[in-house]
Formats: sequence, C-alpha cells, structure tokens
Amino acid sequence: MRLTLPLLPGIMVFGAAFGAGAAHKGLSLFEAMLSSGLVFAGAAQLVSLALWQDHWSFGSTLAITLVVFAVNARMILMGAALHHWFKTASPMWRWFSLYLFTDANWILGVRYHQDGGRDYGMFVGSGVLLWLVWLLVTVPGYLLGALVPDPKTWGIDLVMPIIFAVMLIPLWKGRQAAVPWLVAAVVSIVVMQLVQGYAFIVVGALAGAITGALMPEAQPDV
Repeated sequence: MRLTLPLLPGIMVFGAAFGAGAAHKGLSLFEAMLSSGLVFAGAAQLVSLALWQDHWSFGSTLAITLVVFAVNARMILMGAALHHWFKTASPMWRWFSLYLFTDANWILGVRYHQDGGRDYGMFVGSGVLLWLVWLLVTVPGYLLGALVPDPKTWGIDLVMPIIFAVMLIPLWKGRQAAVPWLVAAVVSIVVMQLVQGYAFIVVGALAGAITGALMPEAQPDV
C-alpha cells in the first residue's frame, strides 16, 4: 500500500471525473458507486458513459461491449507478463488479485518483481487500496458534478481527454512508433464525420492496431 501512495492523486482525479460524468448522464449515486465497486476499471467506465443511452437498445449495448473489450484487451498481455509470478499463488488469491488488477498496480507489481520482490501481498495490498480510493472518490465527484448544470462552462468536459492525453506521454517511444497513433486519430476523425454514433472509436482503434502490427519494430529516438 505504501508503494501505491504516489499514484493516488491521479487516481483520485480520475475517479472523481467518472463520478461527475455519471451525474450528468443521469445515473443515481448508488448506480455510480456500484459501477466503481464492481467494474473497477476507469477507462472502461468512462468509455461506457460516453456511449450511454437514455433508453436501452441492442445496438448501444453491443457498442459498449465491443468498445470496452477493445479498451481492456491490453489486460491480456499485461496478465501474461505477470504469469510467472501469479502461478505461484493459490487459486483463491490469484482470482481475487485479477479482480483488483489495474494499470497502476500492474506497473508497481512488475517493478517490484523485477527488483527481487516475491511477497504476493504487495499486489493484493496495492489493489485493495486502489479499490477503496476509487470507490470513495466517486462520491464527491458525483456530488460536485450534480451541482454543475453545464460542465462545459467550467471546462469539466475536458477532464477525460486531458487525462487520456497525459496517460499517453509515458508510452512515447519515438516518431516511428507514433505512426499508429496518427493513423488511429485520422481514421477516427474521418469515420466520425461519415458515420453517426461511436463506431469511430472501434474503427480508429483497429486501424491503429493493424498499422502497428504491420510496421517493423520501432527504434527509440527523441
């Protein structure tokens, strides 16, 4: 848990942003907290809000499912990177840890293991703290969001794009590696102009992923 403390300010802003977004989408405080407690996935929760419709339809549900799967597909490779550590734990702890699996404690866990750490409690403790903080900050975010009738007036609608932009910075590996990002952005903008709805998210992501897969391995530069 102590290793997780430096990451908490960013997590708190992220969680509060979801709470505010849930308030503007008309969700109750209970529903917002239920999402944070059960889903416990910031990017997936925020993307779901962006696709949320007032009335249920099969199309909107399918869109949310596909986009959330695309967003969380990174967990497949991230989980594989921890397999050599996870396999030593009992099934109960292994599945409980997967429920608490986030980008934050994955980064901490990988560094901890590479430095020779083997205490499985590190990953579990970090995940528990992150879960508690994420659940708690949903409340003030929701209450503050409910008090602001138009989030654009205060620039609150920019919170999510700014957070995602900042999250991209550590992924920078040079100009060549940025080509898939550029392709994804261009394709997303074009599809958004041509097709109604949120298909541009999935199509843009797939275009960027395919571009990255077809490109030769990028060499880091500045």
